[in-house]
Amino acid sequence: MTRHTLAVLLENKPGALTRVAALFARRSFNIHSLAVGPTEHEGISRMTIVVDVDELPLEQVTKQLNKLINVIKIVELDDESSVQRELLLVKVKAEAGTRSAVLEVVELFRAHVVDVAVDAVTIEATGNPGKLRALLAALEPYGVREIVKSGAIGIGRGSRSITDRALDRVSRSA
Repeated sequence: MTRHTLAVLLENKPGALTRVAALFARRSFNIHSLAVGPTEHEGISRMTIVVDVDELPLEQVTKQLNKLINVIKIVELDDESSVQRELLLVKVKAEAGTRSAVLEVVELFRAHVVDVAVDAVTIEATGNPGKLRALLAALEPYGVREIVKSGAIGIGRGSRSITDRALDRVSRSA
């Protein structure tokens, strides 16, 4: 199985997210990450789904997704033609003796300290999954207390927008 990232444009209607997630569940595909948010167009949401699946079943699911009433467009984002990021918040032990070393790691990874306590710091980092794994590995010796990660989000490189192209197609068919 290989990891695939899908960008799905859909109408921002109640139940749309549930129907998309249920389609993956019915096919017994585990969603690795899921992120949903508004787009630049009111009433349109963008869902980024990262799933581990083989090519042929993915093609079948994509065809079934296209049949859902609220789905407008689906695009697979590959690593070379897109920019993909995740957000990480991590709480790390940082007592007086180790605080400066923890802060050096934070600076090395171009992360940011967003909260400071007497014995811990909370760090915010964005990047690709490899960078975030490396940051966590570098912080592990100091004692990671808590981790929160967002799902992946992604956008195609260049000036073309899948939203504009999809809305042009929708407005022509209406």
